[in-house]
Amino acid sequence: MSLIRAAAFAALLVFTAAPVLAQEFKAGDIIIEKPWSRATPKGATVAAGYMVVRNSGATADKLVGGSADFAGAVQIHEMSMSGGFMKMRELPSGLEIPANGQVEFSPKAYHLMFTGLKQPLKKGDKVKASLTFEHAGTVAVEFQVGGLGDTGPGGAAKPQAPMKGMQM
Repeated sequence: MSLIRAAAFAALLVFTAAPVLAQEFKAGDIIIEKPWSRATPKGATVAAGYMVVRNSGATADKLVGGSADFAGAVQIHEMSMSGGFMKMRELPSGLEIPANGQVEFSPKAYHLMFTGLKQPLKKGDKVKASLTFEHAGTVAVEFQVGGLGDTGPGGAAKPQAPMKGMQM
């Protein structure tokens, strides 16, 4: 009986993880993995987009811009520490994705800034955008919208409290 329970549990893990793992978009040598954003409060005019951009090619490519159905503009931004303060700046000439490498877009790092939001982003929504690369061209992408405080796609990276009775 325990073998059947173990097999059922393993199957459950595979089927529930599949939607997160399958969230991949491709053009040429560029692969966009797990694109996500956060829900926005009513009245917000901007939102951020996160993902992993992989380049499986032998030459570097550059993310140079994009567009989104739900926003007026898409900008590429970088967060960095300067004098003990977090500083955000736009990268108007784009961001290089190294050959056979990847760049992670995450809170407190590189991210997309969606400006001029046309409506609030709500948890559970999937919103469409297109990202433009110098060599690979345009990639159609769908961003999964998580909760306001999420720190990863699907809330997966959200800090977890220890289970009752568990010592950490």
